[in-house]
Amino acid sequence: MTDDSKRRFRDAHTDRDTAEQIPDTPQTRAPAYRLAFADEDFLCRDELRPVRLQLELLKPEMMLNEKGIESTIVLFGGARIPEPAQKDRARTGTLAELSRFYEEARTFARLMTEKSMQSYGRENVIVTGGGPGVMEAGNRGAMDAGGHSIGLNIVLPHEQAPNAYVTPGLCFNFHYFAIRKMHFLMRANAVCVFPGGFGTLDEMFESLTLIQTGRMKRIPFLLFGRAFWEKIVNWEALAEAGTISPEDLDLFRFVETAQEAVELIENWAPAAARDDIPGR
Repeated sequence: MTDDSKRRFRDAHTDRDTAEQIPDTPQTRAPAYRLAFADEDFLCRDELRPVRLQLELLKPEMMLNEKGIESTIVLFGGARIPEPAQKDRARTGTLAELSRFYEEARTFARLMTEKSMQSYGRENVIVTGGGPGVMEAGNRGAMDAGGHSIGLNIVLPHEQAPNAYVTPGLCFNFHYFAIRKMHFLMRANAVCVFPGGFGTLDEMFESLTLIQTGRMKRIPFLLFGRAFWEKIVNWEALAEAGTISPEDLDLFRFVETAQEAVELIENWAPAAARDDIPGR
């Protein structure tokens, strides 16, 4: 935050307010006369994409810094997984069976938030995509513990409003998937992936790739539900084909319960750094 007592020039808020009080004339109504930073049509032009990317990077970063949040625990998972009480309304029998992971996500988030509150909510704060399903369970668990949590929503044609359990002052909305993904990982002390669809797979594989290639430090990376993940991804086949190295399978661990995940995070022993990464 800027100390107003040290300002040498009029601030942007003042000039924006002043510009809105000028006489109504053909000149002042013209789009060309609008202040550039207050002109929404101008900011949405294709040529301004680099500026919008920067704004989406800066806004959450600055607000999280102002809140004193130093690190996070990331929860990825499916929006379609119902809470157990609603599993009879699930689209498929498989989704109904997966509803147990809603409770595991909620319990895990509660346990981690209780530990986070020992640092006054600055470390290992739960962050989700802010939507329903597993995301809702994560934010809900944090609220159960009396703590706060982060939601990183994104504008989609069919997307819902943020779930009711995200801390309002920590609820962000994105236009760019790439910047949203950066914010998921910039403070991550652990990544926990629950069963999900394309979005979950995308987030999981991009995060694993960053760790595999040494672009991101090795952190606890947990996949909830071995049976689901081994059915969806033939991990061993990738290693046998040589498209990944056998040691890449050590980048993550399978877990089934919240308590198991908490214990693994607390006692995580990352594998030694690889020395055969191309370009090193």
